[in-house]
Amino acid sequence: MATKHIAINIVLFATLMALTGISQAETILLPVASQGNYLGEITKPVKGQKQQQISHQFGTPIHTRGPAGTPPITRWDYRDFSVYFEGDVVIHSVLKHRRLDSQATEKR
Repeated sequence: MATKHIAINIVLFATLMALTGISQAETILLPVASQGNYLGEITKPVKGQKQQQISHQFGTPIHTRGPAGTPPITRWDYRDFSVYFEGDVVIHSVLKHRRLDSQATEKR
């Protein structure tokens, strides 16, 4: 019985060691300050602005989503960024990723 228990432990240990080698991954570090430099200076909404101000400053969004949840969260999508609202107040705005090709590097 003790021999069987030792054999099972050895098999389990060997299996875990083999799986550990398989689960390794590469880590890629991106400096936070450089994550949108290729987009240039894009004006985007700031926290605390109202939906009416955003409509006046940036025009009609390309697409809208929501409201959803409690509190109600709405997203407005523009060409270069998305704006998130809680009720009618901006809580966050995010630049959209663009491919680094000739279209993305053209002057806007």
